[in-house]
Amino acid sequence: MQAERDAAGTGQAAAGPATGHDEAVSAGPGPRRPASRGAAAGQLLRRSARWETGLVVLVIAIAVFGASTSSEFLTGYNLFNLGLSSGEIAIMALPMTLIIISGEIDLSVASTLGMSSALLGVLWSKGWPMLAIFAVLLLLGAAAGLLNGLLVTRVGLPSLAVTIGTLALFRGIALITIGANTVSNFPAAYTNMGVQPIPHTELSYSAGIFIVLAVIFGVVLHGTPFGRSIYAMGANQDAALFAGIRVKRIKTLLYMISGVVCAMAGALWTFRLDTAVQNNGLGLELDVVAIVLLAGVSIFGGKGSIVGVVLAVLAFAGLQNALLLTNFNQEATGIVIGGLLLASVFVPNAVSFTARARESLARRSRAAPAAIGAGHE
Repeated sequence: MQAERDAAGTGQAAAGPATGHDEAVSAGPGPRRPASRGAAAGQLLRRSARWETGLVVLVIAIAVFGASTSSEFLTGYNLFNLGLSSGEIAIMALPMTLIIISGEIDLSVASTLGMSSALLGVLWSKGWPMLAIFAVLLLLGAAAGLLNGLLVTRVGLPSLAVTIGTLALFRGIALITIGANTVSNFPAAYTNMGVQPIPHTELSYSAGIFIVLAVIFGVVLHGTPFGRSIYAMGANQDAALFAGIRVKRIKTLLYMISGVVCAMAGALWTFRLDTAVQNNGLGLELDVVAIVLLAGVSIFGGKGSIVGVVLAVLAFAGLQNALLLTNFNQEATGIVIGGLLLASVFVPNAVSFTARARESLARRSRAAPAAIGAGHE
């Protein structure tokens, strides 16, 4: 426990603006002294709220655009369908957020969903009880995440390369498991969860599960030493190690959580379509990454929030739904997703890019007179 408290303290210093727990220090000579708590808190609040405020404006703009182009956009039925079609993607974005904040990435999320869906179909066709199938899916997701985590933390391979490899591996396992077969006719008690709202609401079950998980992930990330350790690892892994944070163990645990969540998302996907096939969820990893980056989570780690993810889900799902209602060419939606990805990476780093460009120009302007003088000599 003492190591965790020490780690959390250093994590706050390493994570800085991302965690919202750093303190400003004086820039002059002599010993550094913390600034007043009120001034530091106000500065951090403005920093953390800046991107989320932009997302709120974006969500409102999309709502106005959708309502102006189709009278169906803001109806309860359409909002239910919006949550229904994006629920599993939103659920998978939550563990992805924690992994990217820690400085890693997981591109195997959609393949884990597909592998889970295929195994669910095969076991159901063999007469397994549904509760036993759920237990197997949980173990499958944990094992898939453990494989990713061990390859990244123990073997020392880059997470991008590892999860691209397991993306193909898990999709291949799904193909071997179910082959070209299609399994359907799941119990109505489960398939109704995919096509009917939660009683007395306009929320789909997947949207309701996302809300509950978002609250849990938000509390863990923003209100516990474990969450501060995640920020510290993403901001400066070496500092986190020196602080006593068990970086390898935490990252492996994050991958296992991702595997479990994605496996259960595979069950929701299967029940919604009432179909288990080997290519369920194919290509969804791009949507998940797009949402997380749109949320303001830094691809370099150490920065992001669950509030941003919730707003990004609303913006992403709302935009796709609005384009659908306007008869936009659905084959061209990749342009929208790609544009969001590029904007999500470029905009947060625009200030840094501008500063680097100015510094480069300043160096060149200082070097030019020196070079001219040396030539005259």
